[in-house]
Amino acid sequence: MRANRAYELRVSGRGSAPMIEVLDIDTGEIALFWDLLPNQVGRMSRALRADLAQMEAGEFLSKWRRWEPSGA
Repeated sequence: MRANRAYELRVSGRGSAPMIEVLDIDTGEIALFWDLLPNQVGRMSRALRADLAQMEAGEFLSKWRRWEPSGA
């Protein structure tokens, strides 16, 4: 299954406290999460959207999980 069918990207707080969440569509739970600096949000959200459209769900999660700060 394509990642964009399994996960939803949420970008919020573009101002002083920006963050990006990747939500599991089936459960509504957060699969990945990043607190970012304002200048990082645009580039990271574009990269995540591109991978969501091109990758399979498991491949996407494996790739981006290693960049999550908690390493979850």
